[in-house]
Amino acid sequence: MADGAGRAPRPASGRALYAISVAAKLAGTGQQNIRLYETKGLLTPSRTAGGTRQYSDDDIAVLLRIGELLEQGLNLAGVAKVLELEAANVKLHRALKRARSRPPA
Repeated sequence: MADGAGRAPRPASGRALYAISVAAKLAGTGQQNIRLYETKGLLTPSRTAGGTRQYSDDDIAVLLRIGELLEQGLNLAGVAKVLELEAANVKLHRALKRARSRPPA
């Protein structure tokens, strides 16, 4: 649902939301590919109350990463595993940073 100025609503983070057609152009892929990635669990866009997909800047970054991995020869199962491992790595780095910032016991 657009606000009074005709702009798409923004999530709490202040990031823009894009329709699937815009997301496809930004990521350099087709809309059908994006739907497939969603079906395979590689991507979970937000949705409007009516069910329309809305892609964030983070979603676009994931789409670009998927494209990079596919270009390197990975299949979708390999892409899923790499994305999973990269997300786990980020969590571990955050936990390590928190642990290092605590005062010694």
